[in-house]
Amino acid sequence: MQKAIFLDRDGVINSDVGHYYIYRIHDFIINKGIIDSLKCFQEAGYKLFIVSNQGGVAKGIYSCEDVDKVHDYLKSQLKENGIFLQEIYYCPHHESVASCECRKPSPYMINQAIEKYNIDIKTSYLIGDSKRDIEAAEAAGIRGIKIEANEDISIYCDKILKGEI
Repeated sequence: MQKAIFLDRDGVINSDVGHYYIYRIHDFIINKGIIDSLKCFQEAGYKLFIVSNQGGVAKGIYSCEDVDKVHDYLKSQLKENGIFLQEIYYCPHHESVASCECRKPSPYMINQAIEKYNIDIKTSYLIGDSKRDIEAAEAAGIRGIKIEANEDISIYCDKILKGEI
């Protein structure tokens, strides 16, 4: 079985200061501590996943193609630093338009990864900046760590790797 780190995107991986929706590459700024933390997690044997609600797609603010462009940009930035994301899962729906089974706090996206990659829920974590992130983690049976939006996750990385969380 594999251990994994699941991360929310906006407010965790990248800054969401000044933007409610991040769907353009020029607005995508990787948060402090992300590169070093992901590198440490990867070196410690964790598989890395992003699980993100992207409700702006359902609202017609941006498209799945816009999301894919941002994700391709992110993956290229991480690759330059020797970091590999196992997979990026995102929900393009929004409850104001239509209900779905994948939008967090549903554990659907996390459960997809657990099944597909044989993830050990006892040694896996989700780092998120909202209550719904933590609810999704708990519903999937993994530990949720709530951070402040745009907080440097390095301290949590250290604690996870030292077995303190």
